[in-house]
Amino acid sequence: MNAQLNYKKLQNGSDIRGVAMEGIKGEEVNLSTEVAEKLGNAFAHWLKQKKQTHAKLSVAVGMDSRLTGTKLKDAFANGLTNMGLDVFDCGIASTPAMFMATVDKKYSIDAGVMLTASHLPFNRNGLKFFTAEGGLNKSDISAILELAEKDSLESLADKGKVKPLNYISDYASHLVDAIRAGVSDRVDKSQPLRGLKIILDAGNGAGGFFAHKVLMPLGADISGSQFLEPDGHFPNHVPNPEDAEAMASICKAVKREKADLGIIFDTDVDRSAIVDKNGNPINRNELIALISSVVLKEHLGSTIVTDSVTSDGLAWFIETHLKGVHHRFKRGYKNVIDESIRLNKEGTASWLAIETSGHAALKENYFLDDGAFLVAKLLITMADLRLENKDLSQLIEVLPRPTESKEYRLKITSDDFVPYGQRMIGELQNNLAKGWQKVPENHEGIRVQCTDASEEGWFLMRLSLHDPVIPINIESNVPGGVDKIAGKLKAILQDYAQLDVSGF
Repeated sequence: MNAQLNYKKLQNGSDIRGVAMEGIKGEEVNLSTEVAEKLGNAFAHWLKQKKQTHAKLSVAVGMDSRLTGTKLKDAFANGLTNMGLDVFDCGIASTPAMFMATVDKKYSIDAGVMLTASHLPFNRNGLKFFTAEGGLNKSDISAILELAEKDSLESLADKGKVKPLNYISDYASHLVDAIRAGVSDRVDKSQPLRGLKIILDAGNGAGGFFAHKVLMPLGADISGSQFLEPDGHFPNHVPNPEDAEAMASICKAVKREKADLGIIFDTDVDRSAIVDKNGNPINRNELIALISSVVLKEHLGSTIVTDSVTSDGLAWFIETHLKGVHHRFKRGYKNVIDESIRLNKEGTASWLAIETSGHAALKENYFLDDGAFLVAKLLITMADLRLENKDLSQLIEVLPRPTESKEYRLKITSDDFVPYGQRMIGELQNNLAKGWQKVPENHEGIRVQCTDASEEGWFLMRLSLHDPVIPINIESNVPGGVDKIAGKLKAILQDYAQLDVSGF
């Protein structure tokens, strides 16, 4: 590892992420056990300052199935105990569970930390931090990294202790109780999923517990579930509901097993998607539509906050069909969650914040982006619908689907990529093709309606949150429409010398 490590490069928004092991050419390790221990020291100091107390503090620490998880977890825990904090070692756990540990009245846990890099490759790892107020924000992470880089914190003589805690079982029991309480009184509350075959694909991440600790106690037949054992090599497919291979795998399994429902989680279970009994995936816009139909039945007229790339069809479904309010905001799960929280504080009821990637946070669940709780809400609805001989997919039958959709990612070669990308986006609004109209209500990049009969769609051009990339999402309701829109955009953008338009 480079002795002159720039700790700021470990920041990924409100998380920490880095290269934790060798194995990919050109990727040097920058998240070592030494760095993890310093991060533990720094977080302990940050937490003491936040709590303003001399009482003994405690932190729950969990990890996903990554190969570097155990050694980084132990090093981070050493950093905490050296500063006098007690540690609850939760072993394999989920990111939502580590937050729930901080609000669980059964324990007095001051903070939760999850070792995970979500769906990133096997050589990566990272840390997510929580207190009972929610996930830490960008400025908190910056402060922790600055403390770690200074490396000026001295260990205390009165060291903390490490205690094992199987918190994932407590968390699973919480989900079981929520499902039993949520189903109709006409449903068998003890085993509301009896008679249903529900299979889980955990992708060898941390989500395998859901099959045996949640679905089985509720009466579901889980035979045919796959890749439940944690394995940081991820030998079967990437644990990511957005990955085409992963979704194809669970869809195939649902058909093979003749299951009533398929469930897929990402590595640390903060994202999820489902598959209906016919093997059709319900993710992205369809998943947003489905959970919106559940939330808007419970909370009439609620504002649903989504990220910027959601479809026109979804907007119609939420606003016209469900009589809710659709509020498109910026990409980034923390952005949509914080926007929903802001709306509630200002007096606008918003019960759901959800990103197209599958991050879904509900007001009733601390605005925690929790893939397992999202599934729990859908299982409650599924159990109730069975009384009417209906299934979940029928709730979104009228959702308009685009004929074509595609995302292009164009690289910016300029070192100063942020102002260069912002300038391109700003200039595009004055250089739109005939039949193109800028959408006035837009919080990120530029969204344009394409009204020409050969296009009949829209595109969103924005700047990536972290990378020198311009993502462009295009949807069309006519065959060939995406290519037509993309062709016009390429002609407009090819004059920018530091933009690589070969991605079209």
